[in-house]
Amino acid sequence: MRSSTAMRGRNLFAMAVAIALGVLGGLGVFTLGYGDGLAYLTEDPTACANCHIMQDHFDSWVKSSHRDVAGCNDCHLPHDFVGKWFTKADNGFFHALAFTTGNFHEPIQIKARNRRVTQRACLHCHSDLVHWMLPAQRGGEMQWCVHCHTDVGHQGRR
Repeated sequence: MRSSTAMRGRNLFAMAVAIALGVLGGLGVFTLGYGDGLAYLTEDPTACANCHIMQDHFDSWVKSSHRDVAGCNDCHLPHDFVGKWFTKADNGFFHALAFTTGNFHEPIQIKARNRRVTQRACLHCHSDLVHWMLPAQRGGEMQWCVHCHTDVGHQGRR
């Protein structure tokens, strides 16, 4: 009798877990399809403009000096494999959360972590030109590249 009650409780718990996983999985698949989530796995800059809030950034990038040499991923993701996909997943999750809940600043603002990623991307591509300006010690202070070059990636945005 007692084991029958315990068995029924476990079955109900297993069923509740299965239903919860099914609902979460279904919502995940729906969100991925609705938000064109697979597009974010590409290097195509138009994917970033899937969210209406990014349209101004995309339009300004089209007019920028970097249009022919660098896309969104080149400047806003680390250049190593793990860092790139970790940052892409991190940003994707928090962007989806922010846009789903409506809890974001408009116009969108870069987070401190992503600002550091962008700074490293500038230095990665332009190291031959700026190596003499780099700090003598790793992590030493230096000016943000976009402090002076505000129009480089997104012309006309300040």
